[in-house]
Amino acid sequence: MTDTTNEPVYVVDSLIAEDIDAYLDTHQHKTMLRFITCGSVDDGKSTLIGRLLYDSKMIFEDQLAALENDSKKVGTQAGGIDFALLVDGLAAEREQGITIDVAYRFFNTEKRKFIVADTPGHEQYTRNMVTGASTADLAVILIDARKGVLTQTRRHSFLAHLIGIRNLVLAVNKMDLVDYSQERFDQIVADYRAFATSIGIENFVAMPISGYMGDNITTLSDNTPWYRAPAYFGRSLIDHLETVEVDTTRDLARPFRMPVQWVNRPNLDFRGFAGQVATGSVRPGDEIRVLPSGKTSTVERIVTLDGDLDQAVAGQSVTLTFADEIDCSRGDVIALSDAPPQVADQFEASLVWMADTALIPGRAYWLKLGSQMVSATVHAPKYTINVNTMEHCAAKTLELNAIGVAEVTTDKPIVFEPYAENRQLGGFILIDKITNSTVGAGMLHFSLRRAQNVHWQALDVTREARAEQKHQKSALLWFTGLSGSGKSTIANLVEKKLHALGKHTFLLDGDNVRHGLNKDLGFTEADRIENIRRVGEVARLMTDAGLIVITAFISPFRAEREMVRSLMAEGEFNEVFIDTPLDVAEARDVKGLYKKARSGALKNFTGIDSPYEAPQNPEIHVDTTRMSAEDAAEMIVDRLLGHWMPEI
Repeated sequence: MTDTTNEPVYVVDSLIAEDIDAYLDTHQHKTMLRFITCGSVDDGKSTLIGRLLYDSKMIFEDQLAALENDSKKVGTQAGGIDFALLVDGLAAEREQGITIDVAYRFFNTEKRKFIVADTPGHEQYTRNMVTGASTADLAVILIDARKGVLTQTRRHSFLAHLIGIRNLVLAVNKMDLVDYSQERFDQIVADYRAFATSIGIENFVAMPISGYMGDNITTLSDNTPWYRAPAYFGRSLIDHLETVEVDTTRDLARPFRMPVQWVNRPNLDFRGFAGQVATGSVRPGDEIRVLPSGKTSTVERIVTLDGDLDQAVAGQSVTLTFADEIDCSRGDVIALSDAPPQVADQFEASLVWMADTALIPGRAYWLKLGSQMVSATVHAPKYTINVNTMEHCAAKTLELNAIGVAEVTTDKPIVFEPYAENRQLGGFILIDKITNSTVGAGMLHFSLRRAQNVHWQALDVTREARAEQKHQKSALLWFTGLSGSGKSTIANLVEKKLHALGKHTFLLDGDNVRHGLNKDLGFTEADRIENIRRVGEVARLMTDAGLIVITAFISPFRAEREMVRSLMAEGEFNEVFIDTPLDVAEARDVKGLYKKARSGALKNFTGIDSPYEAPQNPEIHVDTTRMSAEDAAEMIVDRLLGHWMPEI
């Protein structure tokens, strides 16, 4: 997701010319409001922001002239200005007539500073709306007066509420196209209120506006005299934006939390821990706790480029030094010793799926929460949410733009707080390990408490001791390749040769495992992933026993093979790619599986209607068109004993 950031826009203020110092002082102490515009396609979001800037004279005269010239070039209606040109950031987007990325505008009035995010209305870019909303204090939800409440209106409203935005403005736009009908406005507000109540939105402000004509944007319009009646809000949009209360003290009132971004060590005499204070405040002398390790110390100094501080508060970027030499690194969280956040590895979370490819339950993704990065798997959703009816629907996965609730498991404990209490320690993204693209965003509800209740039992006999007793080192030879490539044949030969040499081995074969441990699994993508996850865990336990473990599985997906690699000790996982062309493997077809797959009798067969992702950098590459099974087995044993464990 790429954000389009435009140049700042400044209010023309006579105080600048009269007393620049006074102006700068006034500007420095203005409050900041971050807000988004959202809603369905062509509801007029960009035009609204353009009109807001234009009518408030928040741009200089040369910018106004350039805007008018651009409007003439694109053939705007006579006498009008294309206000969307003030916001849409990319020329390519303008040519296509859509806004793909989030376009930000920075501007200020005499009363307040603003950052506004113009988010796209197209359903396929819902992820961009989530990006813009993640830091917003207020959301302006636009509705085309001709169309009323649409699915995307409901989706954006639900997401804004889910993300924690409590200041909502319902802007019923294009009122000029419905003759400023009070009846139409009341109908839309009633429809929206019924929906809003169903999802827990208690309050919102409703305004009849016209972005193109400027009605009720910066001043009240004579075209809607009924809007001035006591039953209505009766204020312009800019008036509301300038005066709406934003809780700037909430983060300050919470306990101190600072995610560590990096360890600052410019010389041997200095070691500091840098980051931005997320919540609360800290002073020298405060007792702190570093999580997840739980190590404690005392803050010695609060260091900045401008000198040491007596106190650091939420929003400030600082470097802390401790009185004691304790372990602390990027991804850790520094908190007050007597009020630490939680640490867990299993959670319930709300998820917004952002990728064209559906969520695959059980697949490992990177989970990024603040400066913490861990491997995580998502279980099959408990339910998804129908944004039109708020019905909880059964689902096996999450498709693009789906919103659901699921359990998330991380490979190691992370520091967190519920999203409702702390956005910084409760909001996360999921990243595909292969493509590095962001595929989902989530909000943690609570831990499942298993991390606190289930503890790793320390054992006196170590894995190294078990391997030494067998006069060998633990290792995992992971054979992968198409069905019919020769994996099982070569793996069996390898085990025979190692056994003859007195090595302690165990062979896990794909077909054999499916007769017992994995007999409940089919061959869907999700079941294949779970199949490999279970085998990986078993293989890890066997290497803990000091064995040389050999596995022969198609294991078609790189992500799952990398997941198994991550389970193993450094250097113990050895990927063996049995490289056989599809036509050769199909010609062998010892089990008749390819024939069934070609006829349609066998679904989800690797190489036919299910993909195989070949290893990119395997430890051993066996080309079966040039090497016999016997020669391949001999080569693998030589590599294992000569390269990885030459002293045994």
